[in-house]
Amino acid sequence: MSKKLLAEKNYHFNTQQFIKQAITEDIGDGDHTSLACIPSSAKGKAKLLVKENCIIAGVELAVEIFKQVDAALKVKVLIKDGATVKIGDIILTVEGKSQSILLAERLVLNCMQRMSGIATKTNHLVQLCKGTKTKVIDTRKTTPTIRGLEKWSVLIGGGANHRIGLYDMILIKDNHIDYAGGIKQAIDSANAYIKSKKKKLKIEVEARNLNEVKEILAVGRVHRIMLDNFSYADIRKAIQLIDGKYETEASGGITEKTIGTYAKCGVDFISVGALTHHIKSIDLSLKAY
Repeated sequence: MSKKLLAEKNYHFNTQQFIKQAITEDIGDGDHTSLACIPSSAKGKAKLLVKENCIIAGVELAVEIFKQVDAALKVKVLIKDGATVKIGDIILTVEGKSQSILLAERLVLNCMQRMSGIATKTNHLVQLCKGTKTKVIDTRKTTPTIRGLEKWSVLIGGGANHRIGLYDMILIKDNHIDYAGGIKQAIDSANAYIKSKKKKLKIEVEARNLNEVKEILAVGRVHRIMLDNFSYADIRKAIQLIDGKYETEASGGITEKTIGTYAKCGVDFISVGALTHHIKSIDLSLKAY
């Protein structure tokens, strides 16, 4: 799974700029520990070890980090992004200037540990929905400036991305509806906006209850209906009402204990904000050898 998939959704995450900023944040006016303890001519080797069973993610990024820190570093990838790994597995080895390896170490681990946590959680939920048509998707509940890494991780874990930001879909939520004066007014305005701006944007509308589902159906001219915080019984009723006319998305309060049941209702998407905002990082380490 490559970050190129993000580019297909017109998400311009600048990996090189991110790495540069992250290194600058960490190094300040110098890695004084390494400069003090390690001769500049010293060469070394290190291996990236798995210390927790997981879906590994961030390997492709790690290679870019090592390359940007020191183009002379030699990285050998043994296990690629998206693989299921176990404790003791070696993901990659790196060889070259010892100071360079130490400079890259923490940035590589910080990124890969978080990305692997997201990919692992995503994959777990995807497996719970196996046998249904439901796709597990993320939300905009991401960490500012590293949304690209987090959504990339969801892809690696087998999930799918919702909209990347505010610019690639019109998502009419409860506040939009209230500010616009109602569901019909919001949908009418959204369609008029798309036409006037000559945009190719899909429209999704949030429904808070079955009555709002009926209102949306009466107005039409949308692509997807989000069923927000619906009970299981109401999700089933909503799916029957919509009857395949529009894509459906269940959102809000769905956990790993309930996601499989909701998926069996026939909903097209289940969005889970916790994929990116409530994640335990995976334990990895970079060890000299």
